[in-house]
Order: sequence, then C-alpha cells, then structure tokens
Amino acid sequence: MACRMGELVLDCHDPEVLARFWCEVLDFVELGREHPEGVDGYAIEIGPREGFGGPQPTIILRTGEPAEAKSNLHIDLNPTDRDSDAELERLLKLGARPADIGQTGEEPWNVLEDPEGNSFCLLKGRLDPL
Repeated sequence: MACRMGELVLDCHDPEVLARFWCEVLDFVELGREHPEGVDGYAIEIGPREGFGGPQPTIILRTGEPAEAKSNLHIDLNPTDRDSDAELERLLKLGARPADIGQTGEEPWNVLEDPEGNSFCLLKGRLDPL
C-alpha cells in the first residue's frame, strides 16, 4: 500500500488569521488546537467537517518563522460549486491577493497569495463536488 497525505503543515505569523481564511476558502472547520507546555507558540488544525482521515488532508497552521525564500510547494484549488470567475471574486473578498510570477494571462489558472503571502493557484476548470 502507498502512503496517503494526511496533513499539510504551514509555519505562519498568525495562525488565527490563516485558519479563518483557509476555513472559508475550503469550507473547513477547526479540528483542534495545540499549545505545547513551555512553548510560546501554538498550532491550529483545520480540515473537512468529517475530521482527520478522509480523502482530503488537514492543514496545521503553527506559529513559526515562514520561509524567506520562495517555497517549492503550493496548493492548487478547483472551484466546485461556481465558475472560476465567481470563485476568484469570492477569494479576493476573503483576503486573497493576485500574485504576479510572470504569467502571460493565457494560463489555465490564477496565481494568488493568502493573507501572509503564501502562493496558491485557482484553476480555471471546475470540478464536480465529491
């Protein structure tokens, strides 16, 4: 049997802000918090309403120093209940910002950043929900 992705971990300045943002974007809920004793930081785990172990990984947002250099990993999103233009408008209202990485405008995706500047893409193709 192969592995399955269970969690994505993202170091950030403000887990509260990113938890709210990504919960709205992905229709996730807060699953738990961890405040390790003797440590200043904390982590918030968000994920599908069904919780950990389903077909989608959870996201752990933990206090820490985000990477200064460009990350080689980013999230691609597919709209499921509206077209990509409507979803782009929704994401911008939630606090996403357009990101210019040298795209031509002909790509089948939009490049965005979350409130802390982490890049992600909104694919222009729509998927049927599970």
